[in-house]
Amino acid sequence: MILSAGNTSKSKTLSFGLVVGATSLAFVVSQLDVSIVNIALPQISKSLHATISTLQWIIDAYTVAFAALMLSAGGMGDLLGSKRIFQIGFLVFGLASMGCGLSWSAASLIGFRGLQGIGAATMIPSSLAILNQAFSNDKPKRARAVALWTAAGSVSIAAGPILGGLLIHISSWRMIFFVNLPICLIGLLLSMKLKTSKRQLVRGFDIPGQLTWPLGLIALIAVIIEWHKLGIKDPLIYGGLIFSLVMFASFIRIEKKAHAPILPLGLFSSPSFNVLLLLGTIVNGTYYGTVFVLSLYLQNVLHYPALKAGLAFLPLTAGFIISNLASGRVMAKYGTRVPILIGLLIATIGFAGLLIAKTDTPYWQLFIPFLTIPIGMGLAVPAMTTGILASVDKSLSGTASAVLNTIRQAAGAMGVAIFGAMANGGPTAIVYAITTSSLISVGCWIGVAVLIFKYLKHIE
Repeated sequence: MILSAGNTSKSKTLSFGLVVGATSLAFVVSQLDVSIVNIALPQISKSLHATISTLQWIIDAYTVAFAALMLSAGGMGDLLGSKRIFQIGFLVFGLASMGCGLSWSAASLIGFRGLQGIGAATMIPSSLAILNQAFSNDKPKRARAVALWTAAGSVSIAAGPILGGLLIHISSWRMIFFVNLPICLIGLLLSMKLKTSKRQLVRGFDIPGQLTWPLGLIALIAVIIEWHKLGIKDPLIYGGLIFSLVMFASFIRIEKKAHAPILPLGLFSSPSFNVLLLLGTIVNGTYYGTVFVLSLYLQNVLHYPALKAGLAFLPLTAGFIISNLASGRVMAKYGTRVPILIGLLIATIGFAGLLIAKTDTPYWQLFIPFLTIPIGMGLAVPAMTTGILASVDKSLSGTASAVLNTIRQAAGAMGVAIFGAMANGGPTAIVYAITTSSLISVGCWIGVAVLIFKYLKHIE
């Protein structure tokens, strides 16, 4: 009897580890490619003769495709089964990563980065849906699983510049894409052991919604990136802005009438759901934009080589590891509201600390903000993700996670576009971009903290 109980316990532990391990690898590889490319920007610029706006496209081609297609992928996961969509995502991402590493021009790299984004868009909603369905009847275990999943992604996004700097030091910028191949292969092999996901065969495909949302988002990001070079009076700029607004308005109208919308507007009836989406917007918009500018700052202003610039991001990795693991315990005791508010306070202090960045600032003065920003984010994000999942029916978990991650990736693309545009113009412009973006970030984080305090209640 004792042996039997031990075997049962081991089986449950293995099942938990398998589900979390497989799904976390998807988040690792998708988040790694958000940040690992930042440290390679100067090398890519020299190799492919890329301007600042072209570098922004290399970053945002990934995040725009990620955000534009995630709503569709979330619905497809609910319709066809999360496991199947999850496996397709790994395959596409691996092939696209190989293409990025073999790119022969800036245009080809941008194209393959977009294909990477498509792969990531199919992996992330389905991975979170697999987690939610596997542990839907055990809230503490679900909270722990989501915390570990989030920790894996957060650590990888913070470790990206470090790993990128090391790979560039020993090889070239192309290696930062080839490193994805073994991760994708392991993820595919592990996914074969996952249980087949439930499907909702009564739903259909919202083709008009799937077309209008990506067109509107791509047009908006293009306007933000190119307005600095072309000027606001250029027909492509104001025409693109008008086109984007028309597409977004059409998308909302279509979703109101669609039989099977990719964005069920009923999800937005909950104040908690809405304020958590806003939090996701602020988190990714400020962080992605800040990391893009800091990568330029360390290499183009402080003149750090790639390896040293990568190592400078080490406190971000440490901060995410510490706070993500602590977040699960804090959630288990206090629910979602407390860790979010504490995290917002700590991250706000971190962004304020970046105001000291000048053309000759020593690194030790940057260490504190480099550490406190990820500590704050690492406390807040797992609680945010858990709160989103807890606010919807588990049958819509794929769609809800897709909405959250769509908003986050779209905000990340906009953050890179906006903060990056400020940095276009040499070292002085880069320092100005850090100062201005830090002030914007502080204001946004304080504002969302007030809303969280007021509206986020009764979610455990």
